[in-house]
Amino acid sequence: MKDLFSGNLFSGAATGAYQPLAARMRPASLDDYIGQSHLVGPGKPLRRMVETGHCHSFILWGPPGVGKTTFAQLLSHALDAQFIEISAVMSGVKEIRAAVDQAKNLRQMSGTQTVLFVDEVHRFNKSQQDAFLPFIEDGTFLFIGATTENPAFELNSALLSRARVYRLKTPSVDEVKLVLVRALENHEKGIAAYSQESGFQIDDYFLSVLAQAADGDIRRGLNFLEILSDLVEPGSKVTQEQLEDVLGGSVRRFDRKGDVFYDQISAFHKSVRGSSPDGALYWMARMLDGGCDPLYIARRLLAIASEDIGNADPRALQIGLNAWDVFERVGPGEGNRAIAQAAVYMACAPKSNAVYKAFNQAMSDVAAQPSYEVPAHLRNAPTSLAKSMGHGDEYRYAHNEEHAYAAGENYMPEELADMRYYQPTDRGLEKKINDKLAWLSDLDNQSPLQRYGSLYQSQGDEE
Repeated sequence: MKDLFSGNLFSGAATGAYQPLAARMRPASLDDYIGQSHLVGPGKPLRRMVETGHCHSFILWGPPGVGKTTFAQLLSHALDAQFIEISAVMSGVKEIRAAVDQAKNLRQMSGTQTVLFVDEVHRFNKSQQDAFLPFIEDGTFLFIGATTENPAFELNSALLSRARVYRLKTPSVDEVKLVLVRALENHEKGIAAYSQESGFQIDDYFLSVLAQAADGDIRRGLNFLEILSDLVEPGSKVTQEQLEDVLGGSVRRFDRKGDVFYDQISAFHKSVRGSSPDGALYWMARMLDGGCDPLYIARRLLAIASEDIGNADPRALQIGLNAWDVFERVGPGEGNRAIAQAAVYMACAPKSNAVYKAFNQAMSDVAAQPSYEVPAHLRNAPTSLAKSMGHGDEYRYAHNEEHAYAAGENYMPEELADMRYYQPTDRGLEKKINDKLAWLSDLDNQSPLQRYGSLYQSQGDEE
């Protein structure tokens, strides 16, 4: 088997013939393959498969431009196998039969294995998909299907039972940027490959904008870079106007590490806190238009859900997590809208920082005060020795008490018996929480059983 991790996959290509940059920069080994570390990283399933040569038919599921065709070609090269590619968009049963015949003949004449790569396999109908089944089973070829659609909905169960499904993720902005950097620096296959000059210069910030504009599609990013190379004089520096010409729009000022970044994220956070959905949407759009990672905004929304909304509307935290999950599953196009939906919801939600303040105060007190002992009635008593020392004595099991509440009990160290950290507001769900705590406080006051011999202060008295 050929070494997948070294050598040149395309060394046999005709020299001098023009190829698009995306084709020239196709990785020649798995070590050059950027992204999908969960599948092709050290010890991961697809890498183990090609290293051991123990291969099985499989489906690659992922968005366009993430490397499905590239991996199929790399695997074929590693197996020293014939590579046949057909597209479901332009092929039918006739092409499938021709591929089967070619694979059979090669197997009979030389024993050479065939990798059959079927692009857009979900576009084949049921009978066309069924045509592959007997030849997958008898080993006529190693079947690799590529699809941008959910295989569970678009592929026959019979085909799915014979081929494993591997999910490819959308490359991050940093991963796309790394591909662009390699294309700029590679003098054999990169930008300067068809030029006598040394390519062109581009600021790191402009390169980040270009990577962001690729929207997770490595091929699109390389196409942008190649178009840019046609506009820039060899050896000169890319201007903002040239970049705007390529991207079809303006390049906003957005510095991920500078004052503009912190000013805009501050404006976004304060808009949500201030219950302004319009402000939240505007500043979110400004950041996205300038190249901000959408997941940075999603992370900030989770902080807002806990810090500024809290128990006034606990659903905000789940909605923020759901938006993040949607982005991870479907990518930036629809995912950005899910994050925007979460931002609008949180801007409109009732606000409370009561939990935020209570937690900060508790942390401050723990750092400043002695390490008080756990009261005996709250200690665990797993052994007879622990029981003989009074651990768990007089503990009142709340479920056995009226209202499932041990009125008059105290769960703080005696030195802090009357301390109250959490002071719920009268907004949203916290109003009900406040009413509940006030009712429980009244039960404490009326109970003849008082831990430490002191009465709870009522929630209402403290407020």
